[in-house]
Amino acid sequence: MVTTPAQLVLESGEIFQGQSSSDLQDMHFGEVVFNTGMVGYVESLTDPSYAGQILVFTYPLIGNYGVGNPDDWESKKIHVKGVVMSEMAPFYSSHTAYHSLAEWLDQLKIPYLVGADTRAITKILRTKGVIPGAIMPRADKPKQFEAFGKINWVEQVSTKEPISSGSGEKLVIVIDCGIKENIIRSLQEFPIRLKRVPHDYDFTNEQYDGVFISNGPGDPTHCKETVSILKKVFQQKKPTFGICLGTQLMALAAGATTYKLPFGHRSHNQPCLHIPTQRSYLTSQNHSYAVDEATLPSDWQVAFRNLNDQSVEGIEHKELPFFSVQFHPEAAPGPMDTTWLFKKFFDLVQNNTIR
Repeated sequence: MVTTPAQLVLESGEIFQGQSSSDLQDMHFGEVVFNTGMVGYVESLTDPSYAGQILVFTYPLIGNYGVGNPDDWESKKIHVKGVVMSEMAPFYSSHTAYHSLAEWLDQLKIPYLVGADTRAITKILRTKGVIPGAIMPRADKPKQFEAFGKINWVEQVSTKEPISSGSGEKLVIVIDCGIKENIIRSLQEFPIRLKRVPHDYDFTNEQYDGVFISNGPGDPTHCKETVSILKKVFQQKKPTFGICLGTQLMALAAGATTYKLPFGHRSHNQPCLHIPTQRSYLTSQNHSYAVDEATLPSDWQVAFRNLNDQSVEGIEHKELPFFSVQFHPEAAPGPMDTTWLFKKFFDLVQNNTIR
């Protein structure tokens, strides 16, 4: 692996030195975030929710089991703007691997920085919040940082045309805001038909039995078309389930507001309390925004709460079949303690008599 001196420059002024691919020539901008997961780097890098971000892995060694079958990825490509690691394994030790991590990143032209002080970077992000930054050759100086907060990243990762799959009597509309493939796999474990539609596709005049709203990147307030469609869905009173960004969009459609977390939740061991049962679950998370509990309408309630910072991790309607969670019950990577939520949604759809 041939490398060249490179650096990560934060908008706040800090510079971190390291090495990158010898092909690195330009500046690569992104919102710098961190993930504390020990494994699951393939799933994280192919998660569309990371679109527009430079991902810092806090675990010291990344890449030791290489990169496996594309059928197991969370989408067809890497979505991050760049990757920062303390150490990247030059060789992999898994018989299922097709490439080393370095080969994969180079093949897809994803810039990376190795040998960086990821602990120091994380401490800055924990103190100042997520910060725009750039991976670049060491001799260069950034001229400007892009306005990442103004970009609607969902437009870039959502499907462009409807896609149908599965079989069964009931039809679920899947609003694709940047959906992970393991969510599709989890839904397809049940005898239902899926129609995966673009984020701005208005299906409310069609016949369907339930709605699923996916995860996705960026600020939920940019998804005005999706929120408008969800308001119509609520009026039709059909079972509706949202994950991650889907929670924020459902809250906006209900009349609540969202806010940006200081440094987000990106790990595989976030403890969440299921309020109705007072049971705690370990969850996998990747999000920058949360629902403002104080703005929830009186006919909605908090169903899950983060035990680290008490932020809202799930909401549900008190009477109608609408619910959502901020975490990822489908895991990939992370614990699968809450996969029962897919069964809950299937049961609501199966018992739905409104056409």
